[in-house]
Amino acid sequence: MATRGKKYEEASKLRDANKVYDLKEAISIAKKASYAKFDETVELHLRMGVDPRAADQQVRGTALLPNGLGKQVRVVVFAQGEGAKLATEANADFVGADDIVKKIEDGWIDFDVSIATPDMMGKVGKLGKILGRRGLMPNPKAGTVVPPADLPRAISEVRKGRVEFRLDRTAIIHVPFGKKSFDEEKLYENLMSIIEAIVHARPSGVKGQYIKTASISTTMGPGLNLDTKEMMDLAVSV
Repeated sequence: MATRGKKYEEASKLRDANKVYDLKEAISIAKKASYAKFDETVELHLRMGVDPRAADQQVRGTALLPNGLGKQVRVVVFAQGEGAKLATEANADFVGADDIVKKIEDGWIDFDVSIATPDMMGKVGKLGKILGRRGLMPNPKAGTVVPPADLPRAISEVRKGRVEFRLDRTAIIHVPFGKKSFDEEKLYENLMSIIEAIVHARPSGVKGQYIKTASISTTMGPGLNLDTKEMMDLAVSV
């Protein structure tokens, strides 16, 4: 059985593994328990009370983070004609059609978000096996399949810090909401934006407790359990 390193064990002493924390206290402790030399990402982890096999219980959407994610987002846009012109003017990192598709088929995936116009999805669909398993496939529900006229807005949003959340096959949602270098208030604002979006994305087919457990952690740090009642109460009051 693998054992944790000394730094992790020391960081774990800052939290009570059996305690349920309110959001602000959890953020404060998570920052203090972050020990890596790099600027760790702070992440939210939710175990949902839904059936991931049921079509009417899928949880997926996007949230706009008021304070961004603290990293440069590289955007590729699949577009042609007027769409390609608009994407280039909006400073997308890579813009193209068949040439970009071919490049990805050959192994290139040096980007963080992909956006496509609807007319390009027939070609982009061939990349499903490559982009899908990496979470890079354009999707209308994620706001990454848009008409040409909406490309400047979509590119701007993903650069500012639009994050996608979606249920995995084990009914878990993992989503980043900032960096450990952010001050606590900025992390709290970002976290609340995600929680609100997930609560409002509740599928109609879900019965009973929607969010079963929640925790936050930095990339390398220990997890801190969150008060799910507080989360739900704060989200529905907005």
